[in-house]
Amino acid sequence: MTIFARLALGLGFLSAVADRFGLWGPPGAPNVAWGDWAHFVAYAGRINPELPPSLVPAVGAIATAVEVTIAVALIIGFETRRAALAGGVLLSLFALGMTFGTGVKTALDASVFAASAGAFLLSRAATFPLSVDERRRRGTMT
Repeated sequence: MTIFARLALGLGFLSAVADRFGLWGPPGAPNVAWGDWAHFVAYAGRINPELPPSLVPAVGAIATAVEVTIAVALIIGFETRRAALAGGVLLSLFALGMTFGTGVKTALDASVFAASAGAFLLSRAATFPLSVDERRRRGTMT
């Protein structure tokens, strides 16, 4: 089950990143949340209304870099507990931002709280089959 959780969370993060770079289609296309960086930054401003507008692009860039790092770590199973914990924290912050910026229904409909809970549960797993962590534990990394 940890393999499925790692892949679901990791690919979910990568899908969101792909969307903000237009890889799922342009703004306004079906099933596209942002479609480009400008729309993503505008949304980041909506869910972070306490930030000065001049900081929103930097926060969006940092969040994007963190999402990619967490995603890759989860998919390959490297430092999985830490990556899952970081993912849980990031998703919790995103859920809170969505709640205050667009309403709790938006966060619930997007299953952000559920994904966060899943990441926190993953961070407590005992083993991580088919992972770099498991290979390191067994001493089979060359």
